[in-house]
Amino acid sequence: METLPTLREHKKAVTRRSLAAAALRLAVERGLDGVTVEDIADEAGVSRRTFSNYFTGKEDAVLAAERERTRALVALLEARPARERPWQALRAATAERYRAWPVPDVEWTAQLRLLRRHPSLLARQAADQVALERDLTAVLAAREPGLGEDVARLTAATFLATVRTGIALWLESAGTRPLPELVDGLLGRVRVEGT
Repeated sequence: METLPTLREHKKAVTRRSLAAAALRLAVERGLDGVTVEDIADEAGVSRRTFSNYFTGKEDAVLAAERERTRALVALLEARPARERPWQALRAATAERYRAWPVPDVEWTAQLRLLRRHPSLLARQAADQVALERDLTAVLAAREPGLGEDVARLTAATFLATVRTGIALWLESAGTRPLPELVDGLLGRVRVEGT
């Protein structure tokens, strides 16, 4: 009886990943404007209705893998030892994230390049970054109650800006420097008072 929900959840996760992978693959091949929801559903072997059960549109499907990575980052931060200071915990969670998703991940790199060409994706990614900042702020404030909401938010925002800078530098250098080392080096140069 307990395996039935687990099997159902597994099948749903597989369908979701299949749709996201198809959306990204087609958008990279044809450009985002050259892809329809029907194309994505056909590529994944499901109906248009099934697609709509998982995503509100093709942009959401293209960004699904990155959203999964950000949820994983928040979970990794929550799991860090309580003795770690906030910035130290963020750096360690980031390093752990890069170990879990080795870089360069071909799909992720393709997604980053696609983002730079399509304003509709950038707008959705910006909204995702605001949500991530909010989630990181909540985790940091809970980890260290004396930190205060303002400093927790400043820490989260500074962290995200530093990571985005590292990713941009990595893309511009055509990946000649290892991304995890580049990001960690930048994070090591930043000092946020109280963290």
